[in-house]
Amino acid sequence: MIPDPARPSWFGLPYWLVGAVLILALFGAFQVYYWVGRKLGERLYDSRIGVKLGRERIAKIEQIVEKWGALAVYGCFWVPMLRHTLPWVAGALRVSYPWYVVASALGCLTWAPIWWFGLTAIVWGWLELAARSPITAGVVAVAVVAGAGWFVARRRRKRRAADAKAVVS
Repeated sequence: MIPDPARPSWFGLPYWLVGAVLILALFGAFQVYYWVGRKLGERLYDSRIGVKLGRERIAKIEQIVEKWGALAVYGCFWVPMLRHTLPWVAGALRVSYPWYVVASALGCLTWAPIWWFGLTAIVWGWLELAARSPITAGVVAVAVVAGAGWFVARRRRKRRAADAKAVVS
């Protein structure tokens, strides 16, 4: 059953309003990312986040931003790792702020509703499955958690192998 957009859902607010608030929150977070990156500038490399990301990754992101500019900001919404790292770099590289605002607003307006409605559909679908067959819903949940665990473990193994190979070279 798909929720009625006009009926109260979370915190007694209509479904559409919760989605709009989440879009605005994401837009606000992107502005904070930009200004923190702009304030940090070159110190981004030495910051806790910069050390965790690694100089090579930040350099790759810089190349993307230098090549595509504000268009890279829009594109970063669709790439999981870039979504929360590219805005910092865009600030550090001093991408034109008006273009950054336009690109981040368009990204929020196109990406967030897809996830908001898509994620809600997945949750409602799973809850309906749980109501009809709790065992099947449990199996699906275990499979999803196992798949996510396998994916994370695989990425970590690949990263360790690449690091070991880099140390040997």
